[in-house]
Amino acid sequence: MIVVDANLLIYSYDTDSSSHAKSRAWVEQIFSGIEPVGLPWQTVCAFLRVVTNRRLPGSRLSVEQAAQIVEEWLEQPNVRIIVAGDEHWSILKRMIVEGQASGPLVSDAELVALTAEYGGVLYTADRDFARFPGLRWKNPLA
Repeated sequence: MIVVDANLLIYSYDTDSSSHAKSRAWVEQIFSGIEPVGLPWQTVCAFLRVVTNRRLPGSRLSVEQAAQIVEEWLEQPNVRIIVAGDEHWSILKRMIVEGQASGPLVSDAELVALTAEYGGVLYTADRDFARFPGLRWKNPLA
């Protein structure tokens, strides 16, 4: 399963981003493919929070536009929302401790734990994820 970090989704809709074209092509490819794509609520909400925030630089969307984009993703047959299961806390705790994740990195550890629960590969442009032992991750923009 492909687990998607918010940064790739944000870049793909921010036409002012230097990573826009490459990220948009990748996002379109995975959402139209057959491999399962997992979207954590954390990723969806981060996308919505950033792309609708007019105080941030870059191309921004209306709330209606952003909600419609998420709706289109969720209508794809290979896309599903992934949520924490019964083992989430034990995996998350291990990722926090082993990855020395504190402060804002706790959110990264949560995404790592979800990826591990689903046996997926995390796709992100954020190098901070290298700190988590055993995580399978790729940067499709590299």
